[in-house]
Amino acid sequence: MKMLSLSSLSALAVLLPAPVVAQEESESIIIVTGEGLEEAPSGAAYAVSEIDREVIESGASGRIEDVLRSVAGFQQFRRSDSRSSNPSAQGVTLRALGGNASTRALVTLDGVPMVDPFFGYVPLSALSPERLESIRVTRGGGSGPFGAGALSGTIELESATDLGLSASALVNDRAESELSGSYGAQLGSGYASVFGRWDRGKGFFTTPADQRVPASARAQFDSWSTGLRIAAPLTDTIELQARGLIFDDKRTLRFDGADSSHQGQDASIRLVGRGAWEFDALAYVQARNFSNVVISSTRFVRVLDQRNTPSTGLGGKLELRPPVGDAHTLRIGADFRRSNGELQEESYSAFTGALRERRRGGGTNSDLGFFIENDWSPNGAGGALVLTGGLRADRTIIKDGFYRAVDAGGALVSETIGQDRSDWSLSWRAGAAYRPSAALKLRAAAYTGLRLPTLNELYRPFVIFPIVTQANADLANERLEGFELGADFTPSDDVTLSLTAFDNTVKNAIANVTLTPTLRQRQNLPAIAAQGIEAGLSAKLGSVRFDGSASFSDAKIEGEGASLALDGNRPPQVPRLAASARAAWSPQESWTLAATVRHTGAQFEDDSEAVALPAATTIDFYAEVPLSRRFALIARAENVLDEVIVTRNSGGALDLGASRTIWLGIRLRN
Repeated sequence: MKMLSLSSLSALAVLLPAPVVAQEESESIIIVTGEGLEEAPSGAAYAVSEIDREVIESGASGRIEDVLRSVAGFQQFRRSDSRSSNPSAQGVTLRALGGNASTRALVTLDGVPMVDPFFGYVPLSALSPERLESIRVTRGGGSGPFGAGALSGTIELESATDLGLSASALVNDRAESELSGSYGAQLGSGYASVFGRWDRGKGFFTTPADQRVPASARAQFDSWSTGLRIAAPLTDTIELQARGLIFDDKRTLRFDGADSSHQGQDASIRLVGRGAWEFDALAYVQARNFSNVVISSTRFVRVLDQRNTPSTGLGGKLELRPPVGDAHTLRIGADFRRSNGELQEESYSAFTGALRERRRGGGTNSDLGFFIENDWSPNGAGGALVLTGGLRADRTIIKDGFYRAVDAGGALVSETIGQDRSDWSLSWRAGAAYRPSAALKLRAAAYTGLRLPTLNELYRPFVIFPIVTQANADLANERLEGFELGADFTPSDDVTLSLTAFDNTVKNAIANVTLTPTLRQRQNLPAIAAQGIEAGLSAKLGSVRFDGSASFSDAKIEGEGASLALDGNRPPQVPRLAASARAAWSPQESWTLAATVRHTGAQFEDDSEAVALPAATTIDFYAEVPLSRRFALIARAENVLDEVIVTRNSGGALDLGASRTIWLGIRLRN
């Protein structure tokens, strides 16, 4: 597959103006934000968490997943971060709905879905916290734009639009480095910014000391990303935005030679209209690739070379907001997503090193959605009551699917030809928010949702020795049904307390179902049901700030037939309790001293509940001390108590998460 070239992105930057702040023109002021339309009033009815830039920039690891762990209900498939995990395991979800490394939450960057077209993971290492202005997490199924991906909720990342030069350089106690920088400039009535980041290091041992062998390797990593953002006014109400992102990430996991990589080139263009007829029109293209070498855990030689997995994602949306009066916010629109990809891999004998099989597999998935949603404030905009309701219809198509394996001589070993299929699905959501007083908001919502199986789930088997996991070309779409009740108490501008009780069920939940001790298959379970409580507290007292969250959930597999043995089991990798607390002190301007405590409860390795991963509690520190008007000293400490974090247990063979790591560096503010 031909990837987008650097010259193509450079041409885009030349042809279009760049990000702007404000300019007086014909006695009017044009404001260019680089953002989408204002959040609709419907957001008041759902459980929403927002993370501002101060918190985003003060993560001890410098990783976006570390920042997101402060949100109640956020969960990765495994506890590993994006330095020491296989990229294909970087699935994220919300509300204890589990998964099999595919993402059940919609993750967007400036309105563009970021999930990998083939595997369904999120390229976490390419989403640098220092580039972001804010993060908005909405838990619960979505029915608006790209709602088919928002099975468990939506994570919206918004880029910062700083002008001038910003940069940082840090090194840790393993001599690993992290370099980042950005430059933004006003160009005419618009603005442009370019950015880049490079992380590299020898990593830590993910294998416990008593299980290491001569072939054991550190979790070495080397990743970089670069991109540009452009925003410019076409008229006093219409704004043009464009974005490009290129990234490359290489890692080593467990053994020498067990190298993985993933690369991407993304581009998008967007028109935002803020006149009487508001609109948001977006088009994007993604070119991604993944490779991975599997090393035998007994003979320590190459047994599988997943050398090439090219994939392409194409999509867009059009949302209109007609002028229907101050009491209503009406949203009408359509969106489209198409994913195409093919795995190309070779299997080798662990004894002779000879080629055993050549394997190919892939297909095309697409989703065309139409949506309508209305928010009504009976007492007018800003009234005490907001009622919201929306419908979404999706035309999903799965086609051209296949998996084929031939031996070294070209003779057919096995072949699967997926049946082309299509379907119409209807989703909805409805909610209400009521303010009996200025300090209290009560809310209730119910919703349904949809997720297509990924190309990876449909057509790509894999092996983590000694366990083989088979694909399943007959997987059905996942469906969500759920409701929630909540309250937000804000006695002052500096204190907010939120509490939400939820009940969500994913029907046809796709999971890696255990068939024998060494064989699993991706199957549709009857359901995964999760009930729980989420709590959040934010408070500020003078120069001290506190942010805390907690999620307690009771999630169960509902099994029958072949999966009856799983009935009542907790989904794999899902803890009952997860909590986070951050306290920060800013005694003077530009000073920050912060400590973060996070707890993740015990969770099971797989669906059989045979092996439990123990609970883990970590403490992180962050400090920023100004050296001058523009320069600051940065100190970060990850897992300062060196807590043992077990991320995987396969027959007693363990993988561990990040050990204690100390960072020191310099930051240049614009």
